[in-house]
Amino acid sequence: MSRIVGIDLGTSTSEIACIVDGVPVLIPNSLGKLVTPSVVHIGDDGAVLVGEPASEYMLTRPDCTFMEVKRLTGSGEVLRAHKQDYTPEQLQAMLLRYLCSCAETFLGERVDRAVITVPAYFTDVQRRLTAKAGELAGLKVERILNEPTAAALDYGLSNLAQCKNILVYDFGGGTLDVTVLELFEGIIDVKASFGNNRLGGKDFDEIIMGKLSRATKDERALMRLKKAAEECKIALSTRTEFEVSLPFLSMAADGKPVSVERTVTRAEFEQWVKDKVETTRIPMMCALSDAKLNASDLDIVLLVGGSTRIPFVKQTVAKSLSLIPQSLVDPEMTVARGAAIQAGIIEGVLAGERELILTDICPYTLGIAVMRDGHHGNRLVFDPIIKRNTTIPTEKAKIYYTHQDYQTMARIEAYQGDSVSLENNEPLGEVMLTGIPPAKSGKEPLEVTFAYDLNGILQVTAKVISTRKDVSAEIHTAGVVPKPSLDLFKWEFAAGAKRCRPAIKKAEKLIAAGLDEMGELSLFVRRVKEALVLGKADEAEALREELMELLEELA
Repeated sequence: MSRIVGIDLGTSTSEIACIVDGVPVLIPNSLGKLVTPSVVHIGDDGAVLVGEPASEYMLTRPDCTFMEVKRLTGSGEVLRAHKQDYTPEQLQAMLLRYLCSCAETFLGERVDRAVITVPAYFTDVQRRLTAKAGELAGLKVERILNEPTAAALDYGLSNLAQCKNILVYDFGGGTLDVTVLELFEGIIDVKASFGNNRLGGKDFDEIIMGKLSRATKDERALMRLKKAAEECKIALSTRTEFEVSLPFLSMAADGKPVSVERTVTRAEFEQWVKDKVETTRIPMMCALSDAKLNASDLDIVLLVGGSTRIPFVKQTVAKSLSLIPQSLVDPEMTVARGAAIQAGIIEGVLAGERELILTDICPYTLGIAVMRDGHHGNRLVFDPIIKRNTTIPTEKAKIYYTHQDYQTMARIEAYQGDSVSLENNEPLGEVMLTGIPPAKSGKEPLEVTFAYDLNGILQVTAKVISTRKDVSAEIHTAGVVPKPSLDLFKWEFAAGAKRCRPAIKKAEKLIAAGLDEMGELSLFVRRVKEALVLGKADEAEALREELMELLEELA
């Protein structure tokens, strides 16, 4: 069997590493560089280019050059080049194949096993599709590993004797993850994760693009504008101003050329992205609350991801946690290094004095649709079986009862999310249980078991207790198109937000202070925000009143 490599499959860039002589080593690509842009170009003849050579076509052939594909994982979107359709996982497979070919050259041996990292807040569907990309690349995917956990492994290998509470703030090109964990004598115990799969450094690029010019829809002009915006963002991390120069960017309606010549200051940039950056306070507070810790309990804050190089981001984290973040790991290399460490753990090449033990968590609540009696009749609601931030691997079972007289079959529909309302959660798949002995409603007990493994893959088993007849299936979601996740950070701009704001803010203060041991406040805050974002003003008001009652009980 070949050795196992670790791969950070990123939105903007990707890296690959492996264990050499007991330490993680980054593997150079075909150009001798450790960082590979996550860009794929498909030529007219079907030839595939990856990385920097592909990036050169972003301006001249944007129609068949693809970037930031990771953000499309699980969207159901199909990309097209030369009249041929490609799924995001097919394009990611091309990137993975390239990285592994570089590893084969570097190591002088075949590489067909890998640990691949994903954002901690990736859904079950997104994890499966990432694993599918690996399989399409000819890899046996040994583990899907959360990116912040990988960073913690990288830090932990060099600090085995420490006992510390750590918060990993992972802000990359496409996603934000906040993970709280405990390191004690070589054991990394992940306590909680919270994040936003729709926020990353690429959003800052789009904000800059909008500020520089709104006068073009031409693809080539947009790619020039995007490249300039990214250069501006990166430069302002070390400089106080940056000169954007884009002569003859496009043509105006009157036929005159449009150019962009502008000096952007760091202060301007910070004002532009302020609202986006400040929304990251909420995942920090929620992750701490779920971990049952206060900010004062933290010993270290690790910054991961290229967006954490932005000074304003660092300042926001420091102000939110009253703790200066530490640059103890390389923000862009640490995830690949951690993936390689996980690969080494699986292979057994890290043992003895360099042995690490890792426990991870399920970042989402998993459950099924059940029928509930209510004042307005029966309705389907979401019933949790595995609650978010449960340590994995885990197996949980619950007993349910038939809901109709003489019912002989039951459809077990699995969902992922944190809302009581089914429509706000993500359907994962279903299994059908047949052979239920006919009986009166509520008389025949059924047991539903959820098993969630280290890769974040769900196995569902349903059993008729009286006959012991069961059905079991891994929930296959590769073909499922998930509903777009709600951007709860938009709640403050929704109708009715002004009336709900005092209750939400008061609840969030109590959550941040660690006074939400049962998680009820977090659940109600989320439900109020969901209702606001969905435009359900009446539901938001009813939930606000319930939240106020709960706050009075805690007072």
